[in-house]
Amino acid sequence: MKKGRLLNSEISSVISTMGHTDHITVGDAGLPIPNEVKRIDLAVEKGVPTFLGTLEVILDELKVEEVVIAEEMKDISGEFYTKLLKLLEIKCGEITIIEVSHEEFKGITKESKAVVRTGECTPYANIILKSGVTF
Repeated sequence: MKKGRLLNSEISSVISTMGHTDHITVGDAGLPIPNEVKRIDLAVEKGVPTFLGTLEVILDELKVEEVVIAEEMKDISGEFYTKLLKLLEIKCGEITIIEVSHEEFKGITKESKAVVRTGECTPYANIILKSGVTF
């Protein structure tokens, strides 16, 4: 049995096949997922699982060098934005954070290896994680 925190076999499989600059998206319950992108649906009910809890486990498994978030998050969900930045600092150290419009964000998800859907219902609680290298 796996020793790490991440038990979800679909997420683990996607991460294990990612190369440098590939990316995976973690989204809230309402983020549209392009038909051509693998959907990993974890949502059970409103708020379960949480976005931040799911992201924390993924960050323990994936080396991240850059993230993309919607610029609207800062104004619409300010408290959530602050918690997200703190989690990224704790788990990733110094990384590049790119803020784009939500419309642009949705377009970028088409290039993701997968989109992980959580039960989060906080507006703009979505992130694209770009893979780094461990060497």
